[in-house]
Amino acid sequence: MGPILYMLQASPSVRAVLMTANELDVKLELIECNILENEQFQEEFMKMNPAHTIPTLIDDGFIVFESAAIMGYLVNKYGKDDSLYPQDIKKRAVVDQLLHFSTSS
Repeated sequence: MGPILYMLQASPSVRAVLMTANELDVKLELIECNILENEQFQEEFMKMNPAHTIPTLIDDGFIVFESAAIMGYLVNKYGKDDSLYPQDIKKRAVVDQLLHFSTSS
């Protein structure tokens, strides 16, 4: 079984993770978590993600949430080269800047 992504298709953060997985050719098992119906507050979900946010990824028992962290994890684990997350610090800084743009005020 591959990585599991708890998600809501309408979420821009989820779509960013899905695009990253697609680019890496990583097949994700998708589990819908309808935040509009407060499914993220169910006890089972809260145990794996106390921040009760989507997207949330489970990969071989390892849980990571927050879209930029998930994308970084997927690229680091499944990337075949550094084209999506370059080793060059200036190029990487540009990627990081874009990854964290949505969290800036």
